[in-house]
Amino acid sequence: MAMYVLKLGAPDGKILTREYEATEPADLRRELEEQGYHIFELRKRPVRGFLRRGFGRGKVKSRDLLLFNQEMLVLIRAGLPIIQVIDTVLGQYESGPLSAALKQVREDVKGGAALSAALERHRQVFPPLYTASIRAGERTGDLPVTIQRYIGYLRKMESVRKKIISALLYPAILVVVSIFAISLLLFYVIPILSTVFSESGSQLPLLTRMMISFASLVRSWSLVGILAAIPLIIAFRFWASGETGRYLVDRFKLKIPYIGAVIMDYSLTNFVRTLANLLGGGIPIVEALHMSMGTLNNTYMEKRLAGGIKSIEEGGRISAAFEKTGIMPPLAIRMLLVGESTGALEEMLVGISEYLEETLEERLHLLTSAFEPIIMIVMGLVIGVIIIAMYLPIFKIAGTVG
Repeated sequence: MAMYVLKLGAPDGKILTREYEATEPADLRRELEEQGYHIFELRKRPVRGFLRRGFGRGKVKSRDLLLFNQEMLVLIRAGLPIIQVIDTVLGQYESGPLSAALKQVREDVKGGAALSAALERHRQVFPPLYTASIRAGERTGDLPVTIQRYIGYLRKMESVRKKIISALLYPAILVVVSIFAISLLLFYVIPILSTVFSESGSQLPLLTRMMISFASLVRSWSLVGILAAIPLIIAFRFWASGETGRYLVDRFKLKIPYIGAVIMDYSLTNFVRTLANLLGGGIPIVEALHMSMGTLNNTYMEKRLAGGIKSIEEGGRISAAFEKTGIMPPLAIRMLLVGESTGALEEMLVGISEYLEETLEERLHLLTSAFEPIIMIVMGLVIGVIIIAMYLPIFKIAGTVG
């Protein structure tokens, strides 16, 4: 999804400049016009570099959004008016993007705007999926039910994210420890021992000479390598943030053996669970598909899915359209077909998301189970070779003395 800068004429006559995130500008234009806005200008926001992309300035953490919705749900169920609800919630947040956005939302709602419309003006803080869910709740008159459903959705998504982090944490620690241990040997231990060997004046074994030369080369060129890598990394991030670069990088990720399958399972789990949540909230299937597509976080998969959505808009079956994309597993396609036939699409999507989540957990378990011994073996071999190379002269000197 891309960011667009728009100059709008609000229904109350005000001229506004807002930023919105959308997959297609035509969909964004149609959505805003339906809300009564007049669009004077719509342009794509230029890429502002990898620093803004990397740090995600202005974003709200999922945990903060979860707490905000839990507080709001309790207050709404207690029968408080929406203005009083926002005032009460605002008291919990002294500063930050959420507090600033809520203050503006409060003023907009006071001016007669719907809660969903007020939230939608702050897409950097409130995701489009959230505002769409709130809008659906306003239409049906079941706002507490909609918020409760979104809270459940956030909890499940956070649970999946934590499982991935916990699965990758131990291998990451092993890699860091390995790099530290090898660096300590190359930058500290070997220089000390090489000085001792040079003072002894004895002929060093070939393996020892090679290790000393390699350590000297690493020490001499490490700073140059780091300085050279920085502009290369910056250039790559700029290229990868563009449309073509990001598409190629995302496609390459999916081609990596086994890891690509993990990435695809994670993306599909997010997409299917989001789609089920939106359909349960009463959002039409095509609109829900367009909104859920952004949760894939992979432009290659988004483009494949966009073709499937176009087929659905033309009257095609959902299962057949997803099958043509080539990104859904066969079992998920069959489950979709059953859901369409029985009229239980939402329940079947929940089942598919649970199936994909179980598959993801199995892949992560196998990946970490294989990765840990590989790291240990490689680390042991490298450190072992370094130690042997540096101890050979000691054995030789000891033999000569004996």
